[in-house]
Amino acid sequence: MAQLIPLKPGLYCVATPIGNLKDITVRALETLQQCDIIACEDTRTSRKLLAHYGISKPLWIYHDHNANAKRNDILNAIRDGKSIALISDAGTPLISDPGTKLVRACQEERLYITTLPGASAVIAALVLSGLMSHAFAFVGFCEPKHMQKWFTFDGNLVFFESPRRLVQTLKRMSTTFHNRKVAVVREITKMFEEVRGNDFESVITHYNAHPPKGEIVIVLGEAHINTSPSIDAIDEALTKALETLSIKDAAHMVATIFDLPKKEIYAHALTIKEHINLIISKD
Repeated sequence: MAQLIPLKPGLYCVATPIGNLKDITVRALETLQQCDIIACEDTRTSRKLLAHYGISKPLWIYHDHNANAKRNDILNAIRDGKSIALISDAGTPLISDPGTKLVRACQEERLYITTLPGASAVIAALVLSGLMSHAFAFVGFCEPKHMQKWFTFDGNLVFFESPRRLVQTLKRMSTTFHNRKVAVVREITKMFEEVRGNDFESVITHYNAHPPKGEIVIVLGEAHINTSPSIDAIDEALTKALETLSIKDAAHMVATIFDLPKKEIYAHALTIKEHINLIISKD
C-alpha cells in the first residue's frame, strides 16, 4: 500500500455515510485516520462510524449551540499547525449545519480548506424520487411561513422533515404546491429504504395509515403552471388554499400561480369564502 502523504494544517470537510456505513470514500477514511482532531455534531453518532473503521481521534463537538464559542478553538488549532476534519452526523458537512461560518472564517484568514465529496441525502433523494429536473433548490426543514416564496420556483424543491410532522407538512404543501408532484424518500441507503410518490392525496393517505419512522426527505417536482386556467381550476385552487391560508394569502398565491390580476382573484376568493362560511353555518 502506498505511503500516505501527511496532511497539511487546515480544515477538511469530510462527507460521511447517510445510512449504510460502507458509503464512505477511501480518501475520507485516510483523512480521518491522519487528521489531528475531528470536529463533529454528536460524539455518540460519530463514534459509531469511527469505531467501525478502527479510527480513534480526539473529538471536538461543533454544532449550532456552541459554534460561536468553539469556532475560535478550531481556528487556533489550525494556526498552531493542526489538521481538523469537520464531519456532520450524516452526509456532507455544511448542509443544514453550522459549518458555513467556520469555512468563511478560514477563508478570511487564508487558512487551508478542502472538501472530500461523498454521500448527500439531498442528491440521493432527487435520484430516488424520479422527479429530478434541470434545476433544484434545497430548502432545508420546512417552515410554513416561508413556503409561499417557493411556489413559482422553476425546478425541484427538496425539504428535510421529521416523521412527527410529515403528514401535517404534506397537507400544508398540498395547498401551496398543488401543481407539483411529490415524493417522500425515507431511510435512504438503510434496510427499510422507501419511496412513496405521485400525488399529495395518495401519499398523505399512506402515511396517515402507516406513521413513518426514520430520516425523511420530501422532493417536489417541477411546477406545472396553467397559463389559460378554467374558472373551475381557479375555484379548486382557491378553495384548497383557503383551507389553510387567509383570503389575502390564498388570493396572492393563486394569482401568482396562474399569472392573473391579484385584485380579481382576491374578489373571487371573497365570494368563495362567503360560500364556505354559509355552508358551515347551515351545518
